[in-house]
Amino acid sequence: MIQVSESASKKIVEMMKDDGFDASQDYVRVGVKSGGCSGLSYELKFDKQISENDKVFEDNQIRIAVEKKSFLYLVGTTLEYSGGLNGKGFIFNNPNASRTCGCGESFSL
Repeated sequence: MIQVSESASKKIVEMMKDDGFDASQDYVRVGVKSGGCSGLSYELKFDKQISENDKVFEDNQIRIAVEKKSFLYLVGTTLEYSGGLNGKGFIFNNPNASRTCGCGESFSL
């Protein structure tokens, strides 16, 4: 399962609305791709559809879609949001990552 913190949930609902999505019907698509300074990087986007290769979760009123291949890297991850003057934006707290880069946008196992 992938969890969403309360702060991330509030920000996602706000951003989805701004981009023409509805958090009660649409999905936050979370994934992993090759790249970044640590080897793998996170992807986060909005989507109106899911496919048969997706795992779907709901946490804190956010519907999450993850392709099965990416799910293996993300199981147990909590998506958080940090705002403010020194805030980084969305943060993936991934228990599977053995190393992350300084910006927190990429990781390795």
